[in-house]
Amino acid sequence: MTKTKAATITIDEKQYALADLTEAARAHIANIQFVDAQIQQLNNEWAVCDTARMAYTAAFSRELAKA
Repeated sequence: MTKTKAATITIDEKQYALADLTEAARAHIANIQFVDAQIQQLNNEWAVCDTARMAYTAAFSRELAKA
């Protein structure tokens, strides 16, 4: 016999079995996961932009030093 672990989610240090949650609660979890992914994507884009800005600022400073 094979035992499978039920899917759970931990919120505020308490575990909940997804199968025990209402459909509305599962929909809220899906929305939270979507928003978390969007936040991560935006943080990644911010990091890329911040790095580019530092590079442009350094290039600008080097250009000013030539003058």
